[in-house]
Amino acid sequence: MLFRKALKKSPWIIHYDCNSCNGCDIEILATLTPVYDVERFGIINVGNPKHADILVVSGSVNHRNARVLKAIYEQMPHPKAVVAVGACACSGGIFKECYNTLGGADTVVPVDVYVPGCAPRPEAIMEGILKAAQLLEEKKNMKKGEILYVTKS
Repeated sequence: MLFRKALKKSPWIIHYDCNSCNGCDIEILATLTPVYDVERFGIINVGNPKHADILVVSGSVNHRNARVLKAIYEQMPHPKAVVAVGACACSGGIFKECYNTLGGADTVVPVDVYVPGCAPRPEAIMEGILKAAQLLEEKKNMKKGEILYVTKS
């Protein structure tokens, strides 16, 4: 019991901008400001993937940044969660049919939470990160070999 309690902590996020117009990035950064104050939930932005629990991705994935996104994801410790923020990260957005675009973040890494919109509001981003934190807690409590089934609420 004490061991499980000691493992609980506030989830830390790392943000990676694949190839966005910076609209989603501005909203993600607004989420971190005192106006919306996501830090009241213990969530802080870190610069090292080895310290992060949640990967927040914005922008569509192209051939050049797919390798970097995969490397960041693989450097994160288990359990981990991925949040795709914006239409481009969810599906490729308006760049989906471009020759140099692979699509959304889920073409490279498994995405746990999708936050659609162009650009999504900070409240929606905060809700997506909190949903990922909840999924992260469920993943921590799973036994080895179990499969996590997520239902819409």
